[in-house]
Amino acid sequence: MSKGSLIVVTGPSGAGKGTVLKRVLPHMDKLYYSVSLTTRRPRPGERDGIDYHFCSEAQAREMIANGQMLEYAEYVGNIYGTPAGPVDAQLSQGVDVVLEIEVQGALQVSARRPDAPLIFITTSSFTELERRLRGRGTESEEKVARRLATAREEYRQIDAFQFIVLNDQADTAAAELMAIIQAERCRTVRRREYLSI
Repeated sequence: MSKGSLIVVTGPSGAGKGTVLKRVLPHMDKLYYSVSLTTRRPRPGERDGIDYHFCSEAQAREMIANGQMLEYAEYVGNIYGTPAGPVDAQLSQGVDVVLEIEVQGALQVSARRPDAPLIFITTSSFTELERRLRGRGTESEEKVARRLATAREEYRQIDAFQFIVLNDQADTAAAELMAIIQAERCRTVRRREYLSI
């Protein structure tokens, strides 16, 4: 049995990464969605252990200090990260793991696991991204402005990514993401075991 693939999905806040992944996950077998942890407060409707593992800043910093995080990033005043244990357990069982993480974290994963494809999901215009962020109505103007400034910086990192998925239509974006994941599964390194003579 070959090891699973680690697949990194990222992009600016407001691009709809979660929406696209919710369309993909039910249609692909042996695909594990890694639940990130965060120190930010839950938004309405978010559930601990399903949307995020919500924890205190002290808990997150202890995990970082103990080397228990595959990646972590500080974003708009909060810590986000991926606990390494559950990810490695799934990969060792031949299950593909999807990380939905911030751009800083994606670049950390790439440095540690260079075979993991980096997929950047965004809208086809910055104007649309801004419209979505403002349309949420859940944050102050100051936080929206900070998210937009961060998005501009993230766009400048685009050459580090192997794929861009444009999410103007969620079903089309989901189809593109599924095609990328399927292509990863067809790599020679993952299918060599079938060709024994």
